[in-house]
Amino acid sequence: MDEPIMTTGEIIFTFFFGFMLITCIFYVLLGQITVKRLRKNTETKDSLGVEFVSGWDILNVAQALSLPRSWNEKMEKSPASFLNADFRSIEKNTNKLDKIIAKTFTFFFLSTGLLIAIMLAHDLFSGPTTQ
Repeated sequence: MDEPIMTTGEIIFTFFFGFMLITCIFYVLLGQITVKRLRKNTETKDSLGVEFVSGWDILNVAQALSLPRSWNEKMEKSPASFLNADFRSIEKNTNKLDKIIAKTFTFFFLSTGLLIAIMLAHDLFSGPTTQ
């Protein structure tokens, strides 16, 4: 009987690893192209949200540029709005390329998290593998 070249878990892991690599590349691109410029701008310097750890403002900017306007407006009205980046000033000081990079990063970032959950579920619910 022919054995498959890759098991389902290995296929999921391959996609996860590829998405993780692409996520890392877009994280650096977003930080170097967009956030670096926003940090230097006096108008947007203080509107990048709370930075819990170094680089967290990159995630705040990506969120502000990639979420729909209605969601950003809803988050702006919440008591925890100081945690998020001010999407109005960021949107005003970014171009189309910045938004494309942010949306692409957010897609791969969230997809990587989903693939981790799928890998864990597959590992939990699949039986022992025989090799």
